[in-house]
Parts: sequence; structure tokens; C-alpha cells
Amino acid sequence: MTPALPFLLGSVAGYLADARFADPRRGHPVAVFGSAATRLERRLWRDHRPAGAAYTAACVGTVAAGAVLADRALRRAPLARAGLAAAATWTVLGGTSLTREARTIGRSLAADDLVAARERLPHLCGRDPSALDGPQIARAVVESVAENTADAVVNALTWGALAGTPGLLAFRAVNTLDAMVGHRSPRHLRFGWASARLDDLAGWPGARLTALLTVAAAPEPRTAWRVWRRDGSSHPSPNAGQAESAFAGALGVRLGGTLRYGERVEHRPVLGGELRPVTVDDIERACALSRRVGALALAVTVTGRALYSCYSWRKS
Repeated sequence: MTPALPFLLGSVAGYLADARFADPRRGHPVAVFGSAATRLERRLWRDHRPAGAAYTAACVGTVAAGAVLADRALRRAPLARAGLAAAATWTVLGGTSLTREARTIGRSLAADDLVAARERLPHLCGRDPSALDGPQIARAVVESVAENTADAVVNALTWGALAGTPGLLAFRAVNTLDAMVGHRSPRHLRFGWASARLDDLAGWPGARLTALLTVAAAPEPRTAWRVWRRDGSSHPSPNAGQAESAFAGALGVRLGGTLRYGERVEHRPVLGGELRPVTVDDIERACALSRRVGALALAVTVTGRALYSCYSWRKS
């Protein structure tokens, strides 16, 4: 048995658990972490970057250290170590919940229930839905599916392949902190800077892998490749644009443009400007594409870690 085998088996089991059961409805570990991070923020908040950096280090460092200690404590118990990896993978993945939320909104739009769609959209993304019409909500859903396929699936699996169970949990901590304090609000402009930059760094490899796998899974790979390579870096986020542009090309739709987050308005570049606007039917197509990309990500990351582990084991 190679040292990586328990983690590999656990990550596959955790992926299947997410596919079957989605996220726990109550007592989700990420929600517990978020509550603890909120309490710590109240104690450490100062309107400058060093305080935010200390806060980020404390939150992420605690999660990473705890995962390392737990993983090492079970190194002589492979079944228990596999169980830990399975639980961690199920905890950090969010692919099934992502597509369920997207499909719920899609059904409301298909039934011309704009009120219900607007009420549900905040469960998926942070945009202000009050002034959005049906096509604009559909576009927001497709963009959120693309971005969160990278964050909630591919990036988590990538960091699991790179650093095992500690990598999985540390990445989710980083990504959660970015959602909590990484946005450009007056309170978090400086305090959240470290969390936002760390999330950019952590999300870099998985975002590019997401784009590559989207091209591989696309009905028209050439269009997906062309739009990704041309438009991926025009997005203000160094990572979100990679997945969104690849999804735009893969689905043959136009994404990007003006977005509203409460009182803040962003005018983002258009991705796939020559393509058609998003329709309600594209939500289901985006969900199906997300699931294909997630399955490919599992295959690639598990195979990559297995090959590297076998090479290192034989060399030693």
C-alpha cells in the first residue's frame, strides 16, 4: 500500500457522498468554521492590513494545523485515515448543492415565476436580484455555476491532490474567508485584503484546470478554447474569468457585462461577445457541464496523485 492510497480512496468516497447526498442541511462544518471566524473577526478587526493578515493566518493556520495533526495521528490506521479524507472531501465539495440551487432557479424561471427566482438567487451568488429580469437572472446563474465549479469542486480536489486532507480543508478555509471578508466593502477594504489575495493565490491552479477540463468536456472544444484564451484574462478576477470564459465558449453564450452587488455596480468585460445571450435552457446545460468537469477533475487529480505517490515510493 502506497502512503497516498487511503487519501485516494477517501477522496473518491467523499466525491461520491457529495454526489449522492449534497451538503448536510444542518451542522455543516463550513458553517461552524464561519461562525468561529465571525467571532474572531469581532475581536481582531482593525481598519488596516496587518490586522487582517493576522486574522487570516489564525483562521487558516488553525484549520491546517488541526488537519495535519489528525492526519498524522492516523498514519498507522489506513482505514481511519481514508475515513478522515472522505469526510473532509464531502465537507469541502459543493458541486451537487451548486447544481441543485441553479436548477431550482431555472425551474422558477421556466414557470415565469420571477419573484421566486429573485428570492432564490442570493442562495447562489451575492448579486442584487431586485432589478434583474429573467435573462439577467439566467446569466447570473450560469456565471455562478462556472465560477463555483472552480471554487467548490476543482480547486478543492486540486489542493487535495497537492497536499492531502490538510490541503482540502485549508483551501476551504481560505475560500470561506474570502467570501466573508474579501469583498470591497468599507469595513473590509483593508482588513480583508490578505484573505482576498490568499484566495487569489490558492485559486490559481484550479481555475486554469477548470478551464482546460471545460474545453475537454465542451460540445464545441474549439470555441471554448478560443473564448477562454482570448477573454479569460480580461475579467477583473485573476481566476473567475478563466472558468467563466471557458463556460461561455463551451455553452456558446455571452457572459459578463454590468453587475450590481447591493449599492456597488461593476462593469465587467463581456466574455464571448460574438455569442448569443443566455436563455433559461442554458442553466441546465451549465449544470450538466459542471458535473462533467467535476468528474474529470476527480479523475485527473486522483490519477496525478497516484502516479506521483507510486514514483516517490519506488524511488525511496
